[in-house]
Amino acid sequence: MSKRFRLLVVLALVGVSVYFILPTVQWYFFIPEADKALAAGSREQIREHARGQARGTIDRLTELAVTQGDERLPDEYGFLITTARDNYRLEGRSVPSEWTITNVLAGFRGEQEVFEVAEQHYSQRLFDLKAVQNSIITLGLDLAGGMSVIVEADREGLRETLGRQPTDTEVDQAIELAMTVLTSRIDQFGVTEPIIRRLEGTDQILIEVPGDTDRARVEAYLQGRGSLAFHLVDGAATEALIRLQQEQPGFSPQIDGVPDFVPAGTIVVPYVVPDRYGILELVRYIAIYENVDQFGLPGEYITEAQVGSEPLTNQPTANFVLNREGAEIFATLTRQNVGESLAIVLDGRVRTSAAIRQEIPGGQVQITGFNQEEARNIATVLRTAALPVGLNIVSVDSVSASLGADAVQAGLRSIALGFALVIVFMLIYYTGAGAIADLALIMNLFFIVSILSVFNLTLTLTSIAGIILTVGMAVDANVIIFERIKEEYRLGKSPHAAVKAGFEKAFWTIMDANVTTFIAALFLSQLGAGPVQGFAVTLAVGIVSSMFTALFLSRLIFDFGTEVLKRTKLSLGWGVR
Repeated sequence: MSKRFRLLVVLALVGVSVYFILPTVQWYFFIPEADKALAAGSREQIREHARGQARGTIDRLTELAVTQGDERLPDEYGFLITTARDNYRLEGRSVPSEWTITNVLAGFRGEQEVFEVAEQHYSQRLFDLKAVQNSIITLGLDLAGGMSVIVEADREGLRETLGRQPTDTEVDQAIELAMTVLTSRIDQFGVTEPIIRRLEGTDQILIEVPGDTDRARVEAYLQGRGSLAFHLVDGAATEALIRLQQEQPGFSPQIDGVPDFVPAGTIVVPYVVPDRYGILELVRYIAIYENVDQFGLPGEYITEAQVGSEPLTNQPTANFVLNREGAEIFATLTRQNVGESLAIVLDGRVRTSAAIRQEIPGGQVQITGFNQEEARNIATVLRTAALPVGLNIVSVDSVSASLGADAVQAGLRSIALGFALVIVFMLIYYTGAGAIADLALIMNLFFIVSILSVFNLTLTLTSIAGIILTVGMAVDANVIIFERIKEEYRLGKSPHAAVKAGFEKAFWTIMDANVTTFIAALFLSQLGAGPVQGFAVTLAVGIVSSMFTALFLSRLIFDFGTEVLKRTKLSLGWGVR
């Protein structure tokens, strides 16, 4: 492998690493805490904030238009100029040479349009911050706070499911299985390190979710039972219901009661769609047949669920696979009801419905009507199946990050101190070669942080311990290489030959030591949980990075010095000339 190619590989990796690490740097060092708090809020909170800001924008501009209408538009409202300019052009008017407050407001059709543009601007800013947050290294509950939730098993619900009073053993088994399902739902990839444990002597489970303060989303994961079902729509009752809602705006079966024209065996349920914030909003009510076993298909037959997309529109879809029995039932259902409508009901609300045009055999089902995040969440809940026992939320608390501030500072100090001592030691003991090792060590930490950012991994105290251990292992590899080079150099070999022989002889020693540690880290990551898993993942990433910097990057620098700069001596420390 030529030096030029190796240099290009290193530069490419550095460039990619900079790209992936920038969101983490931006989030922790350049985004104000107030904006972080807003971005961490629920969609409802973001909507209310955006609308409040938009209302304030209108009030402020209205006030300025009276007193300073001919003045230049303040920079903070500059986002309005683009829409105003487009409206001027669409209406065939001359575009102003200067955007004063009066000129900008004249470019809108009314306050409502100004409000919509402003709301879009403020909400998009927070959603962009959410996107940044999803691409950074997050801090664990011990460092950054998060949600602490206590839930309790519903013994009465389990009794109704079993048709008898459950034994203590059955309750214990149901709770253990529920903990397994919750772990899978909250942390599919083992990177957010949820802490899930049963409180001794009770039917309660403690769940700690680091870094997530979105209560609505956490509660959805904890209580979601995967209650998806396919229900046939009662066409006649639905048509009558639609006419009623047109004649009586604001109709609600909870307030006004179920209309008399809805027959027995048919229920009225809300039809909801997500708004631009992803918040479900009521569109209308429709009537569906209640008996899902006779007029539909329960979700319990679903064996697999994943997110897909439509080939033509690229709209996200939730794809389900039914088991053999479910596939037969669904094929019969669709064959016997061609022309009828089928509603997909999730947690008691219709999310989408479609006419049955033909029989759907094979058990492969695709439904639409969701955005990307909703489709992913639905697939997650269904893939992990329904909870074996109902869970009632006892308490939900937000854990402050202030308790972890000292731990963060202590961890950073330990990394900085250890890093500084290693750098000084290598410079003193190996002089010129030590400088190469120090550069490799810096790049090693840089690559580790970048990889952790790519996978949005969670940093905890144990993860910091894994990074510190990696620093020592990275130096160990360089020490082995340098000592081998010393031996060859003392035999009278040229600098280039000594470097080549040193790296070749040290290669398998380094590989053996690191591969065995890497295997141990893999087993820990698979068999461990919580902090143990975080330590293992960080250690595994560090091992791969340290081997690359020691065997690839250090070798490139040595070869550059001996082959390109034609150095006749190697600086390998005191006593080596």
